Amino acid sequence: METRRVWKSDCFRRIFSLIRKESLQAVRDPSTILIAFILPIILLFLFAYAVSLDVRQIRIGVVLENDTPEATELAAAFGATRYFAVTPARHRHEVAQMVVSGELRGFIAIPQDFDARLSANTSSAAIQVITDGVSPNTANFISGYAQGVLGNWNAARLSRIGWESPPVISLEPRFWFNPEIESRRFLVPGAIAIVMTIIGTMLTALVVAREWERGTYEAIISTPIGRIEILLGKLLPYFGLGMGATVCCTILATTLFDVPLRGSWLALLSLSGCFLVPALGQGLMISTLTKNQFVAAQAALFSGFLPAFMLSGFLYEIDSMPILLQMITRIVPASYFVANLQTVFLTGDIWPQFFRGMAAMLAVGAVFFTITAAKTHKRLDL
Repeated sequence: METRRVWKSDCFRRIFSLIRKESLQAVRDPSTILIAFILPIILLFLFAYAVSLDVRQIRIGVVLENDTPEATELAAAFGATRYFAVTPARHRHEVAQMVVSGELRGFIAIPQDFDARLSANTSSAAIQVITDGVSPNTANFISGYAQGVLGNWNAARLSRIGWESPPVISLEPRFWFNPEIESRRFLVPGAIAIVMTIIGTMLTALVVAREWERGTYEAIISTPIGRIEILLGKLLPYFGLGMGATVCCTILATTLFDVPLRGSWLALLSLSGCFLVPALGQGLMISTLTKNQFVAAQAALFSGFLPAFMLSGFLYEIDSMPILLQMITRIVPASYFVANLQTVFLTGDIWPQFFRGMAAMLAVGAVFFTITAAKTHKRLDL
């Protein structure tokens, strides 16, 4: 019993020494500080302000070919909405070339016979919407917003003239969890997941590779320390670094970017800790297999960052992907982390969903650590 107690004491002392060594190395290395603290701030600012999926102030032209009060009022209605930045014109050729050159995304033409059509049928109006089909999403937005403006203007006109119309079904949309429909509120939580991927995968991908390149790994394997102790000593400092970065990013998101945190810190930190397991495991596995910092960094970029960015549901809906890619996303830990982070920030604590995501992330992490442990040897000829 006494021997076992001494062995445990020696084991903890060796792990603590490795943790201290790795922590000092991380503090001394400028690239570590850059990746862990400077890069997250830059990425959060980019995704919060530079990247936006909100379609507002679309540049369009409004061609007013009719000078009647109704046509002028309708043209003014297009200029009054926040979705359009209107360039007025009297003839179509004035704005057609601007659409070709890309200065405008499209134009709306109110024809000369607009008043005649209104007189013939007081319940409808005909206008033409020309859009730039090079950007299909924007073209659809212009068409949809134009129909909405026309519908509101026509309803107000009919009400003003006392036109009796049969009752119709009215649609009253309600948006849960993000009533303002601001893309920033789901982009920033997703950006935190991307930041965590970079910190977890990129930093640990350089750990063992750096030791091999500098010739210090031989000194480590010549000591009595075991393989598991080496792995723990390498990972725990970066686990703490990743959790610290999560806290900093969350504080920035809630205070500076006005993203609500409706869930608990317990759920947020639990999800982050579980996500760091596969992220750190993947980085350490890459570092162990490559033994070269440049190759390790490239491998971490292609196998860690790109799948997290493209296949996690951060920017592209997973349900819209082909079936094969949807199956691949099930082994991408970031796909679980992004969805759960958005839930924590915008919805609240839904622990059954969180438990499923954490179990999946831990399972992927277990695979990475198993491969890493199997490839970690204390002999130079393997």
